[in-house]
Amino acid sequence: MCTSILQIGQIDGSHVLARTMDWPRLGAKPFFAPRHYQWRSVFDNQEYVTKYALLGSGGKHGQRIDASDGVNEFGLAVQKLTFTNGSQLVEEPTPGKMHLAPFELSFHLLANYRSVQEIIDDIENIELMADTHSLLKYGHSELHFAACDPTGRIVVVEPVTQPIEIIENPLGVLTNSNHFDRQINRLEKYLEFTPAFENGTVPLNAPRVTTGNVSGKSIPPGSYSPGSRFIRAAYLKERIDLPDDETAAFDNCWHLLDSVNVPKSSAHQPTYSVYRAAVACESRNYYYQPYHAKSVVKIQLTDDMIQRTEPIFFDVANEVTFQEFN
Repeated sequence: MCTSILQIGQIDGSHVLARTMDWPRLGAKPFFAPRHYQWRSVFDNQEYVTKYALLGSGGKHGQRIDASDGVNEFGLAVQKLTFTNGSQLVEEPTPGKMHLAPFELSFHLLANYRSVQEIIDDIENIELMADTHSLLKYGHSELHFAACDPTGRIVVVEPVTQPIEIIENPLGVLTNSNHFDRQINRLEKYLEFTPAFENGTVPLNAPRVTTGNVSGKSIPPGSYSPGSRFIRAAYLKERIDLPDDETAAFDNCWHLLDSVNVPKSSAHQPTYSVYRAAVACESRNYYYQPYHAKSVVKIQLTDDMIQRTEPIFFDVANEVTFQEFN
């Protein structure tokens, strides 16, 4: 379970895409992957070579890097989120297409595309595979994805059809439930959408897609279910003060994520918010905070870093520390 939120700087035009990662344990840490990195798919052991450098969170597993989220050298940001009862995976591979395990798509998108439009143009050539014929059995991996770039275009990538469906998402919020349109429709009980949103004509970089009128509307629910988190995140995102710049956008994201950050509660649920992260598309800054840490790590995908030829994994302390005064 996870929650994704976009904030846009109104003065500097920055786009900050943030998320919680809800999982039973922390298994991802910040990493850098270089250009021309060779990796193999767990589906068929096919070797691929990346085009672009990227910075994000994930881990190395065998001959591949599993990326949960990140940003590449062109400012394309991608996140993967669990997808409750939603994925329709391909059983029989189509000759001539790329065949990936579902959890490999986020790394592939970050490593090979420069924009949301490039993803849209090429998505029909990718199949996300069930493990019927895979070399490694990975079960029915249910994921969907958020993607954003410096133009401000943000979409949901959902394997509910073949070709994979791309859904425009000017609301800039995503959680884990299937039927994205149904999640949007449920919001009408809590918010009033603008005519542009209702008509599908929201311009790029519109900071809000609701009128601000909540008269007679319901109060958002307080649970941590995907549907409740979606409503709460959208409701607060539409009402928070608009940020001026990247720093303020990041700050907004962290406060918004506070409302959906799942506390560790082993006796009641297996997952909790093991980390939260954000990327800024323009500066290629990556922000990361594991569950126990009270400070945020900031790493930039600089031009110098892009020239490096080996992966880097950054160790971040997941512990409580204090700034003490005597």
